[in-house]
Amino acid sequence: MEMLKKMIIEKGHVSNSALLKVDSFLNHQIDPNLMYAMGEEFKRIFGDLGVNKILTIEASGIAIGVTTAHAFQVPLVFAKKNKPSTMGDSYNTVVRSFTKGKEYNITVSKEFLNKGDKILIVDDFLAMGNAILGLKTIVEEAGAEVVGVGIAVEKGFQDGAKILKGAGINLHSLAIIDSLENDKITLR
Repeated sequence: MEMLKKMIIEKGHVSNSALLKVDSFLNHQIDPNLMYAMGEEFKRIFGDLGVNKILTIEASGIAIGVTTAHAFQVPLVFAKKNKPSTMGDSYNTVVRSFTKGKEYNITVSKEFLNKGDKILIVDDFLAMGNAILGLKTIVEEAGAEVVGVGIAVEKGFQDGAKILKGAGINLHSLAIIDSLENDKITLR
């Protein structure tokens, strides 16, 4: 997606050879035009798969999730990193965040994922695929189906895409970073 790639080149900052900072437009300060364009692009890519819910993980996946849900005209469900006291029965799994370097027990209320749902998972970044695999586990426990995974920015130099595709996941990334070496962003 050219709009996203242009922003990555113009506004992205390399923190080290594994971390790209895009918080000025993607996951701290959010560019709404970019978010809606990404939602529409995911609708174009996955629109014929019968998606009836969008699923993401808090917090940085929510903006992309909302605009994608808007494009599909379906609900957005997001996994919480802490189970609130008001949540009843829930699906739970543990995922490890590459960026944060810690584990989270993510949870989704059983009332929002149903047997037979066709789920599109979206997220801002793909590194090792742990969050996506955790969400997939929750979806399958609910008796639903992951019909696709849409990622804004994939770190192509890490194994996430290979792992997800190896698990039979229909993956599409809007921008793929091949390298962050020498403080230079190299896009595929």
